[in-house]
Amino acid sequence: MESFAYVRAGSVEEATDAFAARPGARYLGGGTNLVDLMKLGVETPAALIDVTRLPLDAVEELADGALRVGATVRNSDLAAHPVVRDRYPALSQALLAGASGQLRNAATTGGNLLQRTRCPYFQDLSKPCNKRVPGTGCGALEGVHRDHAVLGHSERCIATHPSDMAVALAALDARVELSGPEGSRSVPAADFHRLPGARPEQDTEIRSGELITGVLLPAATGGLPSAYRKARDRASYAFALASVAAVLRISDGVVDRVGLAFGAVAHRPWRARRAEDALLGAAPTAAAFEHAVDLELAAAEPLRDNAYKVPLARRLALDVLGRLTPSADR
Repeated sequence: MESFAYVRAGSVEEATDAFAARPGARYLGGGTNLVDLMKLGVETPAALIDVTRLPLDAVEELADGALRVGATVRNSDLAAHPVVRDRYPALSQALLAGASGQLRNAATTGGNLLQRTRCPYFQDLSKPCNKRVPGTGCGALEGVHRDHAVLGHSERCIATHPSDMAVALAALDARVELSGPEGSRSVPAADFHRLPGARPEQDTEIRSGELITGVLLPAATGGLPSAYRKARDRASYAFALASVAAVLRISDGVVDRVGLAFGAVAHRPWRARRAEDALLGAAPTAAAFEHAVDLELAAAEPLRDNAYKVPLARRLALDVLGRLTPSADR
């Protein structure tokens, strides 16, 4: 491991100032991904700015009914929070589906969003990877890509984003709150991560020096039926082969609000806008769900060895949407 400087920040301003003063710095939260990448030599930060002591570890109910989750709230604490379990069950389910209990006790909300792909070509310095070293090629494209993207990929990168939590946040219309040299702002969770295009090395829309300070869960999706389901190779401690998060409200016999997002099928959590548009105003029938999901997945471009992901994602989506539909409306 390369040597690096270490700074323990006492405030958001101190953290962003320290980052700006040290080119090549990285923010350090739980370290469950960053430290592993440092051990592999994929990440070689000149400095680590420790943000774990910042006052960002609270889950706060706001006057308008929204819920603000601080960036350093641990994944296990967030999954167990009674308001999250009651009003945003898809988020709790997604968090509990991720990693192991020990890792959830260390991992943070902000760090979960910023974790990098688990593509083995990205993690292996001996292999070509445009995400790790732009311009070197994508070894997975003609190599081992069973676990890789079927939606939104490019010839530069076919990696998937590994987060379970981010998929639920996308479906729930959450927003990611940021603070940096240019002030504070927020972006929709569904738009926070990028598709690879010609710049796969840029994972998110975060600007240089910005720090995630929290996640805002809106009142509008709080209390609505929601769920998350994940398919994986083994029952625990495994990344998704495909996953789905959904929020569904039925009023007067038709769907009047829906949020649907797929995980492990693209470079970012895939918000299924085509499917949502098709479902709004429709009766919540099996045929309507099938039509909407098929419309979304028609854009899939599977690779040589991962075409199974399309029917797998389809079945997961239909199951979750069906479970969220009152039995009288099926």
